[in-house]
Parts: sequence; structure tokens; C-alpha cells
Amino acid sequence: MLRPPRSLWKDAWYQFRRHTLAMAGMVTLIILILGTMIGPLIYTTPINGIDFGRAIQGPSVAHPFGTDDLGRDMLARVLWGGRVSIAVGITAVLLAITLGTGVGALAGYFKGLDNPLMRVTDLFLSLPILPLLLIIIFLFRDTLRKIFGPEIGIFLMIVTVIGILTWMPVARLVRANFLSLKNKEFVEAARAVGATDTRIITKHILPNVLSSVLVAATLGVGGAIILESTLSFLGLGFPSDVPTWGRLLFDAQNYLDLAPHLALFPGLAIFLTVLSVNYIGDGLRDALDPRKGG
Repeated sequence: MLRPPRSLWKDAWYQFRRHTLAMAGMVTLIILILGTMIGPLIYTTPINGIDFGRAIQGPSVAHPFGTDDLGRDMLARVLWGGRVSIAVGITAVLLAITLGTGVGALAGYFKGLDNPLMRVTDLFLSLPILPLLLIIIFLFRDTLRKIFGPEIGIFLMIVTVIGILTWMPVARLVRANFLSLKNKEFVEAARAVGATDTRIITKHILPNVLSSVLVAATLGVGGAIILESTLSFLGLGFPSDVPTWGRLLFDAQNYLDLAPHLALFPGLAIFLTVLSVNYIGDGLRDALDPRKGG
């Protein structure tokens, strides 16, 4: 008796499960996300509870990750900070994917838009990301703080800037896929029955590009988290009472000899998150590659 054919996504999941590092990365990422989302509800120690009598203490039963220079509990701050860092990474990548997919689709489908849009893409690719990030933050940080408040204003600024400066690789990837698909038989058939360009792009070509976009999005999350951590480490991210992982590293730099645990745990959280996301991206890339299908 013949088995029914597997769908693309079922086959991709089968291939993904065979990628040991990708599965390990997925389990690690799930644990990290659940820890940052649910952990603060279980471990209810205040993130800004100051106790100078407990300052700069190493890991203990009372404080598993130790305390900082103000006696604040590091486990509570690492768990809470993960919410912000992961939210920045995911939101910034969603913005970058949206911009990149739109530009790439237009450039790949409409011949007249290809050259100008790709020149704009090349222009953005030539810009040094980190120096430009620093300039934009210096120029608009205070204004956004006044309008949206210190936390939401910084969040919107960092997410927007990272998204605007990281969409270019996605645009080139989507454009290449559109160029290879727009003259295929199923697209010509759609044109023959009178489908509009918008319908062809959204209903016929774009679904066939989503696998590549998904891989790019997964790999982009790690880069966005590192960028946010870099900005916070330079003291240009969230305010001091918002403990992102990068901000915790910034606060720990003056105590590396005296209290290395202050940098160890947030640094380890960043390392594990980025590594697991990259392994998941590698697994998705292999699983969605038709040449490796089982």
C-alpha cells in the first residue's frame, strides 16, 4: 500500500529533526524563552531591589547568579533582561524582513524598478552599520525619550534603526528568487487567466520564497541581539534601570576582576541565544533545501 506523499513542511520537519545541532539549538532557545517569559513570574525577586549589605556577592542559594554592586539580584535581572533583548531581536528582524521582502519582490518582478532599487540597496550595504547606529542614536535619542518615554522611546529607536540598516541581504535574496521564478510555467499560467501583478506576486511567487525568507529571518535574530547588546554595552541603549543583557555587561565592565559573575551570566545568555538561533537557521537551511530532501 502506497503512503500518501508528504507535504513540503512535513518533509522539512523530518529533515530538521535529523540535524542534531539544530534540534539542540531549538531546545536551548525554547528553554531560554520560557525562562525569560515565565521565570520572573516564579522567581519574584525585584530586579531593582537595592541592598548594599549584599553588594558584589558571588552565586549562592539565596542569589543563584550572585548580586551586583548595588546588591541587586543578578538572576532576576538576567531573566527580565532577556525579555527586552529577545523582543528587540525579533521585532527588528520582522521590520528588516518586511522591508527586504518588499524591495526584493518589486526589484525582481518589475524590470523597470530593478536597477534603481538595487542601487539603493548597494548604497545601504556600503554604509558602516555601527557608526551610523551611534550617530542616529545621538541625534534622536532625547527627542524620542520625550515623546514616548525613556523605555518605549529607546525600544522603538533601536528596533527601527536596526531594521532599516539590516534589510539589504534579504532584499537581494528575495530578488534572486523572484528572478528565477517569475517566468516559470505556473506564473505564465496565472498571467494567461488574467491574474494581476499583485496577485501573482502575493499568491503565486511569494509563497515559494518564504522558505528562504524564514532562514534569513532566523539567522538575523542573532545579529540583531548582538547589535542591541553592543549599543547597550557602549552605554547608548536602554536606561540603567532596564537590565538588558548588553546593559548588564556594560555595568559589569568595572568589576571584572572583583566579580566576574556579573559579566559571566549575561554574556553566557547572549552566547547561548545567538548560537542556538544560528544552529536553528543552519538546520532550516538544510531542511528546506530540495537537493537534500529524503
